[in-house]
Amino acid sequence: MLQRIQTVYLLIIVALTVALLFLPLAVLQSGDQLFTFDASGLSTMTEQPELIYPTWGLFALVVIVSLLAFLTIFLFKNRILQIRLCIFNAILMFGIYGLFAFFAWIMKGQLETASMSFKFALSFPLVSLILDYLAIRNIGADEALVRSLDRLR
Repeated sequence: MLQRIQTVYLLIIVALTVALLFLPLAVLQSGDQLFTFDASGLSTMTEQPELIYPTWGLFALVVIVSLLAFLTIFLFKNRILQIRLCIFNAILMFGIYGLFAFFAWIMKGQLETASMSFKFALSFPLVSLILDYLAIRNIGADEALVRSLDRLR
């Protein structure tokens, strides 16, 4: 299981998406007030942060992506299912960006004269997409190798 490179790719995807749960995705500034936008929602940047606009859909989607990538690691005996789950996980990663854009549009509309600056954590789903593609390629290569060995028997 851990001797295959696609397992390392999938573990990095899990680590990046778990980090995405805790790191801010963007910072909104409306006048003199600062707000952080992370996977759980929009909250104030004060000593006692207050959740203003929850985004539980985005939070749930990030959790599903990380759990699906972790589950895919243990399906190494069924490589076709592993490839299908990786493709579905890639679609969900695109969904993270779509849901983020939707919530950012709503929040920016509610806060007039708000400026938004994106943070580094917003690039994690893109890196995860690239790693997911590499995992799919390596799982496919393993499947091709096993099928070629079955022909020789």
